[in-house]
Amino acid sequence: MDLLCNAYSNDSDEEPELEPESKTPVFPPSKRLRPDYSYPQKNHHHVPVPAPPLPNQRYQGLLQNEAPVAGRYISKRERAAAPLSVSGAPIAPDPNPGKDHPDPLDVVTPPVQGSILDTGLPRDILSLLKRQSKSHAQQSRISGRLSAALRYHRKAVNAIHWSTRHAHLLASAGMDGTVCIWNVWSRDQKLARVFSFHNAAVKDVKWSRQGHFVLSCGYDCSSRLIDVEKSTETQNFKEEDVVRVIKFHPDNSNLFLAGGSKGSLRLWDIRSGKMAHQYIRGLGPILDVEFSLNGKQFISSSDVSGVNMSENSIIVWDISREIPLSNQVYVEAFTCPCIRQHPFDPYFVAQSNGNYIAIFSSSPPFRLDKYKRYDSHGLSGFPIKCNFSMDGEKLASGSSDGSIYFYDYRSSKLDRKIKAYEQACIDVAFHPIMPNVIASCSWSGDVSVFE
Repeated sequence: MDLLCNAYSNDSDEEPELEPESKTPVFPPSKRLRPDYSYPQKNHHHVPVPAPPLPNQRYQGLLQNEAPVAGRYISKRERAAAPLSVSGAPIAPDPNPGKDHPDPLDVVTPPVQGSILDTGLPRDILSLLKRQSKSHAQQSRISGRLSAALRYHRKAVNAIHWSTRHAHLLASAGMDGTVCIWNVWSRDQKLARVFSFHNAAVKDVKWSRQGHFVLSCGYDCSSRLIDVEKSTETQNFKEEDVVRVIKFHPDNSNLFLAGGSKGSLRLWDIRSGKMAHQYIRGLGPILDVEFSLNGKQFISSSDVSGVNMSENSIIVWDISREIPLSNQVYVEAFTCPCIRQHPFDPYFVAQSNGNYIAIFSSSPPFRLDKYKRYDSHGLSGFPIKCNFSMDGEKLASGSSDGSIYFYDYRSSKLDRKIKAYEQACIDVAFHPIMPNVIASCSWSGDVSVFE
């Protein structure tokens, strides 16, 4: 047996011994099975190599911190073990794990849900949209038929606004932190865009005059200008307090007014990205702002209940001089969450938490009409808004009972009401072209369009 063992023995079957004084690692023969890892890249510079590890630890950890190099072949096992990005490519390990780097999977791009074009609209709607209103004397007759029920917001909707240039598009701002663009009469997908640029609830949204952008503000202390077609944020106007309301200047679309929760009133210039004017009065939270017909003054409504100064609740300001023209417009102990200027007459209305709408003269001395008010609806503490029809003959208001109330502007009598929601109806907006269409939103997160 010893002779047979000596005859068939072979030195190549034994593992080679590693010499401790060796300065370079000994690699296995090329005919052996390839291990389950790839080799490190060759280093063409002479670098001293430490003593080799044990055979079973020889390659362990060599590739743990190695990032993929452009042009280098990556084996199937390496690709399978590496995490994948959104595009399917392997993600390189972080060379500085202690630093704060964004995760590519956490980068959220605004999804495009549908089309913003009017090509998918029914023919009758498209013909009505292309027909310009011929006179301001058109009567707004709304039958109350639900034309579109738009649902996406998970929380209350604070504001809605029609685009005057692209009148088939409606914007909505919600407490869920999103701004939605609706293609209201589309036969396909009605939800055209969803923007989540804000880090908190969105309080207000307005279309630009050209219809290419929407301006939104919210509880993240910022106003953001968004390109609707490209779904990108173009500008961010940061402030120190919550921005509750925004309004574009009626004559200069490069200017907009922003009111904050700490009484700040700032006129911003989009071209420079800087503040053009600031109006300081030491007021409470700004509830609403509205420009006058000539664009030289604006009206602000604020919550001054905490300081017991009801005479400052509504103030008329001179824009260029930054001074108040009158601060004793409304002296009753109620806040006014909404201010609206009549489209043609020198009057404006204020939605009062006393469960009525008051009307004032928009020229000095800005007097309250004590003999006319619109008082069939209720607020119950909700930020209910109101709006004039495009011809100025109707005044619509939301209500805490979920209904839309229509008043005759001249006589202040209730014309009719539409039961829209089970919860409070927050905002209403007449269509800019079709007088028999009105949009509304609710505290439950619903957006509706009635004809």
